[in-house]
Amino acid sequence: MDYTDAKKGTTMNCTIEGCPGHYERKSVTHTVRHKGEVVVIDHVPAEVCDVCGDVLFSPETIRHIEKILAHKPEPDTTVPLYEYA
Repeated sequence: MDYTDAKKGTTMNCTIEGCPGHYERKSVTHTVRHKGEVVVIDHVPAEVCDVCGDVLFSPETIRHIEKILAHKPEPDTTVPLYEYA
């Protein structure tokens, strides 16, 4: 799903009620808890609202994330995890 009409150069309005923003294509860091582990995936293509920061993923991107989580390849790097308590 592409939220940008390349021919017209228009973008989709934000889906958050009352937000006047528009989605822009960006690369984000996606963090998800999967089977009790925190998994961070960097450089994920997304549509991000330029006002409120709402993030939308295309169906293809979601399928790719699900594939990564299903196969859980060796991570490129590890980071410390601290609990806020």
